[in-house]
Amino acid sequence: MKILQLGFLLTLVSGFSAIIIYITGLSTHYGNYQLTDEDWQALQSLQSGFKKCVTENGLGLQAISGKDYCQVTLTYPSDTDSKWKDPKTGEVEGLSFEFNLCEAVATWEQVRNSTTILTREFIDALPNGWEEYAWQRINKGVLLNNCKNRTLCMEKLSLVLPETPPYVPRQFGRCAVIGNSGDLLKTRFGKEIDSYDVVIRENGAPIENYTEYVGKKSSFRLLNRGSAKALDKVVELDAAKGTGLKALEFALSICDSVDMYGFTVDPGYKEWTRYFSESRKGHTPLHGRAYYQMMECLGLIKIHSPMRSDPNRAVKWVPSQSAIRAARIASEKLLRRVGAGSEDLLSSCSILKKQVKRKHMSISSLRKAAVDHQKFVKGTTMYPLEHNPGHGQLCTVPAD
Repeated sequence: MKILQLGFLLTLVSGFSAIIIYITGLSTHYGNYQLTDEDWQALQSLQSGFKKCVTENGLGLQAISGKDYCQVTLTYPSDTDSKWKDPKTGEVEGLSFEFNLCEAVATWEQVRNSTTILTREFIDALPNGWEEYAWQRINKGVLLNNCKNRTLCMEKLSLVLPETPPYVPRQFGRCAVIGNSGDLLKTRFGKEIDSYDVVIRENGAPIENYTEYVGKKSSFRLLNRGSAKALDKVVELDAAKGTGLKALEFALSICDSVDMYGFTVDPGYKEWTRYFSESRKGHTPLHGRAYYQMMECLGLIKIHSPMRSDPNRAVKWVPSQSAIRAARIASEKLLRRVGAGSEDLLSSCSILKKQVKRKHMSISSLRKAAVDHQKFVKGTTMYPLEHNPGHGQLCTVPAD
């Protein structure tokens, strides 16, 4: 997909989705990393506060501790009417879902310091990037013989692939991600949505005739393969996790704070509805609601919905930044992440490359938070590596 100017902006998110991985057999020592008493206290405190947060803000959801400080199970009331069935097995969606807080904290904090936009710089720096990776990002790329004809692959990707990331972490302040849920028609959020610095919308969801509910501001649009129309013939993206989660992922990589609207997270959700069309068979609604509640109670997002319509609603028991930082460091040790235990974010770089020549980005034009982050990482761009055992990153450092 292509990066365009503000107003109608398509953003290519390269599939660095946060995937919850369940870990087993935890102990106090991993390779060279041993958890201190302070580390264990940080994880215990995170889990304890998380449970209270879910109780206070989850509209009936409860969080139950698992076998360690990482594991939690989010459960719905026993009288919850689960309607969604797995199309393959016919099995009705359950009322409880296991999550790993350590994995979530470590993964999402990595996203907050990385770029989620696929670039040519990334493909060039990735070992065998063109032969083993690039062709998978092109529709019918299997016909391109693993991009052995690199010129042809480059021609197909040139329409949608920026040379380098056009944005940096913390570049924007308050951001709103707008889903497509029919619940948007229950509350007039329009003016509130338009008050954000940046508004990110999904696919081709219309604004006209719905502005009092969904607003009219549109800074970015994120398209999945099914809605890309003409661009669909150029690039194919994995939408297994849904455009909504990818939009949140993109927002968290460029914004200080992220609020979400139109994701149907209130009790009583039985089918997937869109505010501009009829009901459709959709995603697993209860699992999605539980996941977004986990994100809110980790301080990643703030949920807005008909039952949470007060713009001044305070998310109770959300962890402080210092608590998240301590839990992240402990989690990285526990999970044996690349660079675990280091204060230096660049220690997570498992591949280091010199940056290609870039157009100069004026530091003075950036927000202070973005400038501070750029100074902290010394101008480095970090790309999460998919399927990397230690969740390392590919990092490009300034050539000077």
